[in-house]
Amino acid sequence: MADLDILCFGETMAMLVAEHTGDLAAVSHYHKRIAGADSNVAIGLSRLGFNVAWLSRVGQDSLGRFVVDTLKGEGLDCSHVGLDTAHPTGFQFKSKVEDGSDPVVEYFRKGSAASHLSVADAHPALLGARHLHATGIPPALSASTAELSRHLMQTMRGQGHSVSFDPNLRPSLWPSQTRMVSEINALASLADWVLPGLAEGQLLTGHEAPADIAAFYLDRGAEAVAIKLGAHGAYYRTQQDAGFVAACRVDKVVDTVGAGDGFAVGVVSALLENLGFAQAVARGNFIGSRAVQSQGDMEGLPTREQLQSVEKLRTA
Repeated sequence: MADLDILCFGETMAMLVAEHTGDLAAVSHYHKRIAGADSNVAIGLSRLGFNVAWLSRVGQDSLGRFVVDTLKGEGLDCSHVGLDTAHPTGFQFKSKVEDGSDPVVEYFRKGSAASHLSVADAHPALLGARHLHATGIPPALSASTAELSRHLMQTMRGQGHSVSFDPNLRPSLWPSQTRMVSEINALASLADWVLPGLAEGQLLTGHEAPADIAAFYLDRGAEAVAIKLGAHGAYYRTQQDAGFVAACRVDKVVDTVGAGDGFAVGVVSALLENLGFAQAVARGNFIGSRAVQSQGDMEGLPTREQLQSVEKLRTA
């Protein structure tokens, strides 16, 4: 895979989104989209012009074909998405919200094709990518996906490639909070750039202040940490620098899902373009703010042209 910029991996689910607000039990019409934090980031980076490979599995079913066709339409290299004849594609139902509250999401992913990903799926060609983006979701799905996460992060960083990690906690997928905290922190220690939300960082480290949360991960091998603070922007800390970056103004929040993925897209893309960390966090705040202003998990992620037009205005 020549000139592969970024490798992302995990589970993309089909998503049935309610067409009107209210209890999902009373909704009779839905429209079909895709969902998955890891593939949201992959799509966002692809829209910015990076060559992104997607490592996953789908079932031999119509939802699997829909997922792959949608990802290919977003420009992702899906040549290493396996077709699993024994397990189905995961899916979810999502309520419609218009007031900025968190939507109700019901998952049907247990035993899915993607939960059977393993180290055997990590083709050597994928390890030539310049950068790996990982989250805490795949290691929560199964023992084999946890092993895959460790393998990819250890191998990529060991070969000198950069690694970013968003904890993206899903407590309901873990057998216990203690196990979740232990495994997520072990994976974070394998990353160059760690990107938790404030509440996640507090739970994972036992510290309250952003500076102390960042120090926790810097002491464990991270080069830089960016902590999402919601409407208050973000805090970042490296071995040389630290600071707060203000949030972008949002007049109306439509759907909060995907904001953190947009933040990761901004930070990772900027750092791969050799921008400074403060600039990267500012871009992360901007793309995260776009994500919350549209329905859907990744629909608000900008193209390179849209991003450049806004960044020119902000620097004029």
